[in-house]
Amino acid sequence: MTTFLPKDLQDGLRAAQIASRKKASRLRVRAGQDEYPVLSLRADGFSVELDTVPPLRGLVDLYDGARHLYSCLIVASGDEMGEMRYEFKRATQAQQNAPLDFYLPPDAPSGYIEYRRRS
Repeated sequence: MTTFLPKDLQDGLRAAQIASRKKASRLRVRAGQDEYPVLSLRADGFSVELDTVPPLRGLVDLYDGARHLYSCLIVASGDEMGEMRYEFKRATQAQQNAPLDFYLPPDAPSGYIEYRRRS
């Protein structure tokens, strides 16, 4: 028994696998004003489809749906089986709130209620 598959069948299987991963993933990478689907996210980088995404470089943002995950400085590391892999030089987790420039004690009140005396 042989395990050889014709090239057109291999290409079709690879395209179907990439299409299903794109459809299942909510992850997106934003470079400038353009967004592209992310096929996989790893601790040291991510991968996108080789044929449809132009070469990325520099500062990009990673999103999960509408939620901003990371602001990343990336470099291309290579292509493999229809995927372009990028590695993080720096990946800063996005914060939902602005950083405080003062110490906020854990038991601080969340607000003040003004007391008015009835006349």
